[in-house]
Amino acid sequence: MFCYDFQIALQEVPGEISLCFSIAGCKIHCEGCHSPFLWKEENGKLLTQKNYDKLLSQYQNLASCVLFMGGEWHEKKLIQFLKTAKEKNFKTCLYTGEEAVSNELLSELTFIKTGKWLKEVGGLDTPTTNQKFIELSTNKTLNHLFIKN
Repeated sequence: MFCYDFQIALQEVPGEISLCFSIAGCKIHCEGCHSPFLWKEENGKLLTQKNYDKLLSQYQNLASCVLFMGGEWHEKKLIQFLKTAKEKNFKTCLYTGEEAVSNELLSELTFIKTGKWLKEVGGLDTPTTNQKFIELSTNKTLNHLFIKN
């Protein structure tokens, strides 16, 4: 699993400081995608368990959530990384362009953003979006947290 970029994200998971891993190899290829460089599997660096553990330890008690931008196509590895995050008391989140993921993957997540980006209906900050940001423990859609008053 190749990680193109690692960032500290403040807006993608409302109320959380997230360690954000952008995973290369997206197969959806949304028209107008802001990150087409993530389509190529080999872009970025191999995300090893050792490097991942080091980042989680470095930011433990500073960040509250681990966010994967994609990676569901590497389900077993992603589940392993999510389990590690939960063991270290991080919340977990996946941003996917898919409409659904497996129950095994869902069971490791605190939050999920589903839905392909469609220019004509906009993203999470648009009331007309097809995308959903869901808190899984309550099954509540939290899209309203992204819309500015």
